[in-house]
Amino acid sequence: MLMVEDVDLTPNPQALKFILNEKLLQVETRQFSNKEEAQKDPLAKGIFEIDGVASVFYMDKFVTIEKKKDTGWGQVQKPFINFLKTFDRNLIPEEKNVQSPNEHAGELMIKVNEILDQRVRPALAGDGGGLQVLGVDGFKVKIRYQGACGSCPTAISGTLMAIENLLKRDINPAIEVVSA
Repeated sequence: MLMVEDVDLTPNPQALKFILNEKLLQVETRQFSNKEEAQKDPLAKGIFEIDGVASVFYMDKFVTIEKKKDTGWGQVQKPFINFLKTFDRNLIPEEKNVQSPNEHAGELMIKVNEILDQRVRPALAGDGGGLQVLGVDGFKVKIRYQGACGSCPTAISGTLMAIENLLKRDINPAIEVVSA
């Protein structure tokens, strides 16, 4: 039975990270910004049935729920815990055979993902979020924040600059990082 082992605050006051007793995914991350996007994922769809849920992100052993600003956590937390108790983990859609970015990416994309995997993604996951590289055009790296990071003011400004500075220092001073 899926159970919440711990709840972590995130830098985003509208998001909580729920740490579970079992892994949900081995490799993928899944981000749903609204109920419509979640229709083919029974876990996310069920979470969106809870009043006040604004977005759902899950990977590994945690689910990050962002609530609507006018919703209290009490309206979300208990229904989510109850939902998990009855949810069949086997309903989670099978993970796709995720291609490594190394298989079809240029050298810059490979280096960017290596640095993000080592230095940035673990910290973001610790805060209930993630980061997806959408593409590289010249020296412009386009990223999308996931989970708690998606609407967090810190991610949108400070973290974006920190990522850009890291990539400039470790790869090329001409790199520019933009958020999608």
